[in-house]
Amino acid sequence: MTTPAPWVPEGIWIARGEEETRVARRVRASLPDVPVHIVDDPATAEPSGFAQGKRRLILQRHGGTFLQHCPAGTTGMVCCNYLVANFASNCPFDCSYCFLQDYVANNPAVKIFTNVDDGLAEIDAALRRHPTRQFRVGTGELADSLALDAVSGLTRDLVPFFAARDNAVLELKTKSTCVDTLLEHAPTDRVVTSWSVNAPQIVAAEDRGAPSLDARIAAAARVQAAGFRVGFHFDPLVAHEGWERGYRDTVERIFARIDPARVAWISLGSLRMTPRLKTAIRARQDRGQILTGELVPCADGKERVWRGMRVRMYQHILGWLRDVDADLPLYICMEPASVWEKVMGQAPSDREVARHVTQRTVSAPTPSLEPR
Repeated sequence: MTTPAPWVPEGIWIARGEEETRVARRVRASLPDVPVHIVDDPATAEPSGFAQGKRRLILQRHGGTFLQHCPAGTTGMVCCNYLVANFASNCPFDCSYCFLQDYVANNPAVKIFTNVDDGLAEIDAALRRHPTRQFRVGTGELADSLALDAVSGLTRDLVPFFAARDNAVLELKTKSTCVDTLLEHAPTDRVVTSWSVNAPQIVAAEDRGAPSLDARIAAAARVQAAGFRVGFHFDPLVAHEGWERGYRDTVERIFARIDPARVAWISLGSLRMTPRLKTAIRARQDRGQILTGELVPCADGKERVWRGMRVRMYQHILGWLRDVDADLPLYICMEPASVWEKVMGQAPSDREVARHVTQRTVSAPTPSLEPR
């Protein structure tokens, strides 16, 4: 398989004093022909628009907390107790529905944080405080976990760190095919690489700049063949014309190449929008298609397709997945207990969902979440 070329920004801006950090050295070595600017204030390198931000790379220290609870843990929603660790912000892809269009609108440049060791120390302290708890930590909230790995080499820090921990699993959530640096490492069940997938029609129309569905599946097959566990996220599900055929096609394409017995987890989540995100999407004149369907307000302040349609989509896709392997660890993301009950026949506690999700990566008794 051809190795994908790394993302190449128009320039690299490095905060003064961070030039010789491990991250800065890796980036400069991997992008030797890209102009480098040393700046006293990284904010001066921020462009005026989100699209332009995709072309600029800033290397700076992260001044806040690296480890946070996933924002999916909203009151009233069943949560899988997921934690997110932010080592970067924004990514080279430009998916039409991406919440970052609103979230990083005021600081849209792609950023890689240089003080990785501070983040690892923060995670280590949390794991040591709770030695009997199993943590699931992901790096794919504010940035794709692997899209920048060819230039940052972050997996060289993360994989050995989590491989040495007994009470945490790292999830690298991605749409990228940049897995070469990851595959430098010996496989470990403490690292799961998961791909966000969608119906082929949605990938082609909405996942702009991201690899095709088949390319993602091929990358997942490479990672699984190397001995790592993989996962998949059918998120955001979009109620488009022909969705049954499209999502069934996606399931079939995945399991034509992937061994279901070595899939760590699969999640499903519906398209969700905040009013501010809808405004940001509409402001970009080429971004109207994702908003053509009717969305209704929900209790958490987000808009989704009406509940009956969401339940129907979940039931169909979960049924196709169960036909592949009845033991696949499946869960629904950012939905209330009432939707869980309609789809799964029960509304588990957050702790039960967390145990269920990690059942193929840790040895622990797990609850049944079979649909009824």
